[in-house]
Amino acid sequence: MSQTIVITGARRGIGLEFTRQYLEAGDTVFAIIRGTHPSDGLAALTNQHPQLTILYGDVTSQSDLDRLKDELTEKLQGQSISLLINNAGIYGPRDALFGKVQPQDWLQVLQVNTIAPMMVSQSLSGLFSAGSKIAIISSKMGSMSDNTSGGSYIYRSSKAAVNAVGKSLSHDLAERDIAVGIYHPGWVQTDMGGASALISTPASVSGLRTTIAALTMENSGEFLNYDGSSIGW
Repeated sequence: MSQTIVITGARRGIGLEFTRQYLEAGDTVFAIIRGTHPSDGLAALTNQHPQLTILYGDVTSQSDLDRLKDELTEKLQGQSISLLINNAGIYGPRDALFGKVQPQDWLQVLQVNTIAPMMVSQSLSGLFSAGSKIAIISSKMGSMSDNTSGGSYIYRSSKAAVNAVGKSLSHDLAERDIAVGIYHPGWVQTDMGGASALISTPASVSGLRTTIAALTMENSGEFLNYDGSSIGW
């Protein structure tokens, strides 16, 4: 059965690949990107798939989120969002080691990685119905039990915090029968992950799609690897 999917950070990388794979599966996709022009890859998908709609907005701007909610409400025409993928994210300065961490850099990453997924989910909550799903693309770097090397203060803390957001959402939305999944995509060959990363973007997204498809109210709130295996908090 065809789904209606909203994806943030769809310009490139994992978000673009999510868009491509869901479109090829016959789903309707609303791709949210920052700026005023799509990337070449996203533009090419628009030409190939009429069920793709690109929406422009900054997920850290509440006024943009209010406008996006209105646009989606109009375009959905009474239908619900089947799946929201909170994918937009940034790493922050690579040299933010102990002694070099700057609060303004930290605040920017928290705004994108932690606060935005909450605000997007909250802003679009009226467009969900029983059976809808929310996926938060987090990272194993937010795991306390997996942290054996230190460093990466800004990115690690933003992902640990968004894990807490996702866990609370899973409880607060349970009475509406909306499931929430928190996912590590693996070390993926994207601009953020770098060329030496272990997993191709198509392989990561393919695994994530399978794992998201298995998301139910019974496993809502769990922190999972892209292959469905559990990750320690």
